[in-house]
Amino acid sequence: MSSETVAFPGEQIASIEEYEAGANTFDDGDMVRAATMGEKIMDKATRIASIVHPRVFSIPNRDDVIIGTVVAVMSSMIAVSIDYINGKPTTSKVECICSTRNIRRKNVALAGDVVALKILNHINGTIHGSMSSPELGVIFTKCRKCGGSVVPLRDVIKCTECSWIDERKLSNRLNNKDFINGTE
Repeated sequence: MSSETVAFPGEQIASIEEYEAGANTFDDGDMVRAATMGEKIMDKATRIASIVHPRVFSIPNRDDVIIGTVVAVMSSMIAVSIDYINGKPTTSKVECICSTRNIRRKNVALAGDVVALKILNHINGTIHGSMSSPELGVIFTKCRKCGGSVVPLRDVIKCTECSWIDERKLSNRLNNKDFINGTE
């Protein structure tokens, strides 16, 4: 790798008028930027700019379904550390955000909950997800009061040990043992 072909995370690779974002790159609305360090590949035939890295980083694309752990809860969004993309494990620990503004729940999800999201887009280097369909939302959680197991009761969860009742945006796959593949 020569120094002219090496790209670093966030570095401008090309303008969006010239090239589209390919593997390990993202479109910030004005420029195609590197998402990881590696060698720049500018395919002039397809007009796609990519970064080749010896270690593959998994960055979800639009319409991918991810499974991850909630790492932060804010007033109108949650931050999720991505663990699986379309059922395949990833070790890159990329995070995405999910707006909770339009979901009518006191607690959409809490830190430590495992959630399923659908990726909407990449804007300014941030990955945005949604949990709007029935199979998306919290797929594994524990009681926030005692840490016990929970069972769904319509649109709430109830602890099997202390009987605490709590709200979440539940997936129809809640407590499914094989939630990665979505099968029973």
